[in-house]
Amino acid sequence: MDVSFTDKVIKKAKELQKRIVLPESDDERVISAASIAIEQGLVSEIIIVGNPNEVKKIADKNDVSLKNVKIVDHLKEGKLDEYAKIFYELRKHKGISMQDAVEKVKDSLYYGAMMVREGEADGMVAGAAHSTASVLRAGLICIGAKEGIKTISGSFVMISKIKEFGVEGQLIFADCAIIPDPTSEQLADIAISSAETGRNLIGFDPIVAMLSFSTKGSAEHDKIEKVRKAVEIAKEKKPDLVIDGELQLDAAIVPEVAKKKCPDSKVGGKANVLIFPDLDAGNIGYKLVQRFGEAEAYGPVVQGLKKPVNDLSRGCYTEDIVNVIAITSVQAG
Repeated sequence: MDVSFTDKVIKKAKELQKRIVLPESDDERVISAASIAIEQGLVSEIIIVGNPNEVKKIADKNDVSLKNVKIVDHLKEGKLDEYAKIFYELRKHKGISMQDAVEKVKDSLYYGAMMVREGEADGMVAGAAHSTASVLRAGLICIGAKEGIKTISGSFVMISKIKEFGVEGQLIFADCAIIPDPTSEQLADIAISSAETGRNLIGFDPIVAMLSFSTKGSAEHDKIEKVRKAVEIAKEKKPDLVIDGELQLDAAIVPEVAKKKCPDSKVGGKANVLIFPDLDAGNIGYKLVQRFGEAEAYGPVVQGLKKPVNDLSRGCYTEDIVNVIAITSVQAG
């Protein structure tokens, strides 16, 4: 029987035993997910940032065990001043005062991100009670982007029932969540980050297609030129990356079509990482595959930060949070 993507990620998370911080202590789904992650052995440590008494009230109300769950009362904890000083140094060029820095790290979202920055945790999961923009802003300001990457993006792991696509039906789609109209430079960053996501989460050797409505000059437009330039930039940054474009979707994933449209391409017909030219295409594309193609969609997986921070939907279920904790642990590995 096939092992599901979720099962593979959970297995790897159990092997890696990372420390994950959850800064939304007033959400009962988060408290339940923390307990489950510990019970299942997904992590070496779960850290909840918040008032211990309030966390215990929520746990008792929902009959949730807090055994071995670490609760950090950040408003009374000794590292508040230390983190405020670090945050001030990070942002003083923006004109903030020390008092501004103190107030910022009193926010559990920023305190959690500072814990990741300073090595007190390996990754953070948030978004059950915060907007995507708030979660990503905290991650980008406190942790920062990976070396050579300036763009934070969001990919989806897509698992199709049609096994001849990607690697046994497994593909990465990006950017489906964050950048509305990426530049060529941003598209190149998205491609590099998505390749790494595919390698880390799925375990395949990434083959990256930069998608367009044109294949190798079948049409001319500024939007196509943007994609071509992105391919050049990505190759300059990562010479060993297997990447090509511009390619239409069928030329990227169907060998018979690739033979006709791009016979000399090393990517055509074999792509397992699909980079969409803008957020319209990416968001619509993954949802079409999910709904019409009955594919499983896991994400968005946030890419491009030095250390992982992942965003939840505010409509998420406890099980979703547990799965994202596992994904974040694997990214941290």
